[in-house]
Amino acid sequence: MSLQRLSNASRTLSASSLKDRLSMLTTTPMVPVATALQANINFVPARIPRKRRFQMLAVALWSVLFIISAALFVFLWSYPPLWPLLFAYLVWFKFVDKSPENGGRTSQWFRSLKFWTYFADYYPASFLKEAHLPPDRPYVFGYHPHGIIGMGALATFATEATGFSAAFPGIKPHLLTLSSNFSIPFYREIILAMGICSVSRESCSNILKTGPGSAITIVVGGATESLSARPGTADLTLRRRLGFIKLAIRHGADLVPVFSFGENDIYEQMPNEPGTTVYKLQQKFKSVFGFTLPLFHGRGLLNYNLGLMPYRRQIVAVIGQPIHVTQTENPNQEEVMMVQKQYIDELERIWHAYKDSFAKTRTRELRVIG
Repeated sequence: MSLQRLSNASRTLSASSLKDRLSMLTTTPMVPVATALQANINFVPARIPRKRRFQMLAVALWSVLFIISAALFVFLWSYPPLWPLLFAYLVWFKFVDKSPENGGRTSQWFRSLKFWTYFADYYPASFLKEAHLPPDRPYVFGYHPHGIIGMGALATFATEATGFSAAFPGIKPHLLTLSSNFSIPFYREIILAMGICSVSRESCSNILKTGPGSAITIVVGGATESLSARPGTADLTLRRRLGFIKLAIRHGADLVPVFSFGENDIYEQMPNEPGTTVYKLQQKFKSVFGFTLPLFHGRGLLNYNLGLMPYRRQIVAVIGQPIHVTQTENPNQEEVMMVQKQYIDELERIWHAYKDSFAKTRTRELRVIG
């Protein structure tokens, strides 16, 4: 086989022919990167009222508080004179301090700080009281929906920014969270001062056993429900969640359904329908670590549409009518299911009563999906 030789003429392009060929190409104008980004990002105006800046700062600090706390603890270890104190603190909260399981150590002063008012006013977050709750019995508040993080639950039950204690005198609220949150140095002291305690069975029982007026708030749907949190929807993981109902019956605690309008609206979440790779990875993560990580986004500090800050969207927690239960040490399945039906009926009543006021942008009706 012979190779075809190229002539000099075929290998050489004149300047004029090169220009002609290039002119035949269709070109797209190059847009500077900065210009493209600016076109897609809605930046915050330079002049913003000071009050709104404080609100933004409060939410931003809370959102990264556990990171700041952990980083500060690590940083302090760089000073050898502090090692004895840090080591003693580490041993104390790991092996000695049982406050998260025994009602915490609530500070009304800390719950009433102006910081929390700015935090709640950011959205703004508030609650609507439907019934008087006499402080002559314990209470179990069930909070729905979970949302991505549960900012409304924090503002309502872990601070005095929305006026819980004034509206329900004699009721001592304790918002419950994962026990792992009490493993973060310094951060644990802050949430304990807010009245936040562990969601373990032991912790729930210890609080309710303290007597009349004691109250716990459980965000019932948990990590599973957070994966369904999207603006305009209200999908509740509830039917198989019977533990909090059994707990209330065993301790003779009235059940109080709380539906938080707007909780699902403050973040956008990446599509993760069952069967997708994202959904499988999230479920695997949950099975290993006990919680999951929704892939979400909100706004930024300096823009309105890109970042991890929640959107400024109203949150209204409607605290419904209490469901009285008869104390029974070992309730049977029939008793539990009867109370659950009353509980779900009350949640649906709240939804239908207030959806046209607080869920005007809903894309579908309330659903109990699990």
